[in-house]
Amino acid sequence: MKYIDEFRDGDIARRIAERLQAEVDPSRQYGFMEFCGGHTHAISRYGVNDLLPANVRMIHGPGCPVCVLPIGRIDMAIRLALDHGAIVCTYGDTLRVPASGGLSLMRAKARGGDIRMVYSAADALTVARDNPQREVVFFAIGFETTTPPTALAILRAQREGLNNFSVLCCHVLTPAAITHILESPEVSRYGTVPLDGFVGPAHVSIVIGSAPYEPFAAAYRKPVVIAGFEPLDVMQAVLMLVRQVNEGRAEVENEFTRAVDRQGNAGAQHKMAQVFAMRPAFEWRGLGEVPHSALCMRPEFAQFDAERRFDIGYSAVADNKACECGAILRGVKKPTDCRIFGTVCTPENPVGSCMVSSEGACAAHYAYGRFKDIPVRASA
Repeated sequence: MKYIDEFRDGDIARRIAERLQAEVDPSRQYGFMEFCGGHTHAISRYGVNDLLPANVRMIHGPGCPVCVLPIGRIDMAIRLALDHGAIVCTYGDTLRVPASGGLSLMRAKARGGDIRMVYSAADALTVARDNPQREVVFFAIGFETTTPPTALAILRAQREGLNNFSVLCCHVLTPAAITHILESPEVSRYGTVPLDGFVGPAHVSIVIGSAPYEPFAAAYRKPVVIAGFEPLDVMQAVLMLVRQVNEGRAEVENEFTRAVDRQGNAGAQHKMAQVFAMRPAFEWRGLGEVPHSALCMRPEFAQFDAERRFDIGYSAVADNKACECGAILRGVKKPTDCRIFGTVCTPENPVGSCMVSSEGACAAHYAYGRFKDIPVRASA
């Protein structure tokens, strides 16, 4: 398959690995954060870490949209279904994220909530059209990748006069999270981790382009290389980062030129700006309150804002004390550092959000066997 098979070539992977081994400085350590969960998945699935030099460490970042969703936001969606009788539509991974009181959206559905899995915001519009006497809420999550389709759904609902449709907006922004990882005092309790650069997200960058990372790279002297999701994409990006570090550069480079350019998708950006405004702050799981890191609806679309429509407030909820998702999302710990990983917490019985989504660091490690080399621990 074109643009897939050629980026999974084992011989080329070994040649890149040899180039990396030749170019790394053996006297230093390199730490690179792959921000996007798709990269975490590729690294685990294809054993990329096994091909990297011993002094090159890949660090998981908060690039899984399901993983960074705080418990309080899931509680809001559950209240809409159970207390307000709304039909709540959302993506499949969101259904299984643990919430308060032993609930999840899936368990709330078992208690009688009308909660439905959809594949897109357009699917939620269809549900609203088919149920004109019911309130239908789309629980919208994700980074800039999934934000334009939500904007289009709201614009279409306005055009069609779908007055029973609204959105619980939990869309978050990538550049703000990258900055927050390095400088925010709110996450100091999780410690710090040495970072020499970032593997920039692929799908997000298709929408926003590479330009938004340029001020970040210049201000914090951290190189960013935008990479595709195939194993050779990731390995080539790591090689490009190593070269930048060795040469003392901190620039934004684009490995994923077959899909990303500097300006991004202007049409998608226009629709986002038309419908959404910046929130002053938004809580991320593991990162705490992050300023200017999420979106809300502009006043002219207030009738489609579920938070205003149903007057539901947000309350922060602490994570399970045994779960290390917060530290893992910060890059401070690895999934195998969590004492309940692979024992109490599994994809079938997730305790934390990182084990729910296939893009989550814990789920990726579990699925591809990286958990098998840790000692068996007693159940917590």
